[in-house]
Amino acid sequence: MPINTGPASLSCCGSPGSCDHGYVEYFTPWTPRKTGLFVWHSSSTQSFQNRWDGGEGFKDKFLRRDYPVFLWDGPRVGRANWACEPMTYAPDYRDQINFIAWNFGPAYPQWWPDVQFPTENEEAWRIATSSRYVEHDTVKNVHLETDAAAIAADSGKLGNSIVYLGNSASGLRAQLTAVKSNSSNIKGIVAYEGYGYVFPDNAGIEPGDAFGPFVVPLEDFKKLAKIPIQFLWGDHREESFTFLNQSRQAAAMINKYGGNAQVIKLGEDLGLKGTTHIAFADLHSDKIADLLDDFLKKNKLDRYA
Repeated sequence: MPINTGPASLSCCGSPGSCDHGYVEYFTPWTPRKTGLFVWHSSSTQSFQNRWDGGEGFKDKFLRRDYPVFLWDGPRVGRANWACEPMTYAPDYRDQINFIAWNFGPAYPQWWPDVQFPTENEEAWRIATSSRYVEHDTVKNVHLETDAAAIAADSGKLGNSIVYLGNSASGLRAQLTAVKSNSSNIKGIVAYEGYGYVFPDNAGIEPGDAFGPFVVPLEDFKKLAKIPIQFLWGDHREESFTFLNQSRQAAAMINKYGGNAQVIKLGEDLGLKGTTHIAFADLHSDKIADLLDDFLKKNKLDRYA
């Protein structure tokens, strides 16, 4: 369903707000739990819909566990790509960039020996790298997308208990949306290898680019201390990695104000070797799903409506 999050003053053909809208594809189990999972991809919704080898993805895994699932395309992305202003697109070859950014190996095409990807299946790699949407990673678009997501969360159309599942750049967007939300509908965030973090304006951190850091007023930042948060990292990530380091700083700052934020390295801390940047699509995604189950149960977000 399109969610009208665009400026009401902009219109086309008599239809106000028909550009810069968000889009949600939603699935409701027969006997739903109270909390829904708001799935915010970075590459495309496909990564949450299927495992790398084509097996069952997170969407269906959690529908079977009775959680409503919302697949979100923010303004100007995927199925919500009708913009209110001109955009340019320059095609580029991204296979090598995808391979390294998604933590499949140290260099293209050198796989990690234990990587949780069907490395012998050339078709799986072709499908994975070709499923990516066009992204518009600018500070302006980060705000456009998070303004829209906050409107969607506050509207009540997604229910009054939502946990955001973010990945890569959408991990930052999930945090910023929770900061911007004016309701108490957002109940938690789980970010898989989030690229970008939010900090309060008293932390002495300078704002960055579209991948953060983003700096917000302290009182807004404290909203993150009211919900449980997990920052999850795949295997083969060094502590010196910029975003891993930032996740530890952000978690410490959230917890300073009474929050419940964790940083977990899935390989080192839990023995889930070969976990990639997109853990929920990995071959051992059942184990990754069990971790999310534990998070939901621990925070009493598994109750039925």
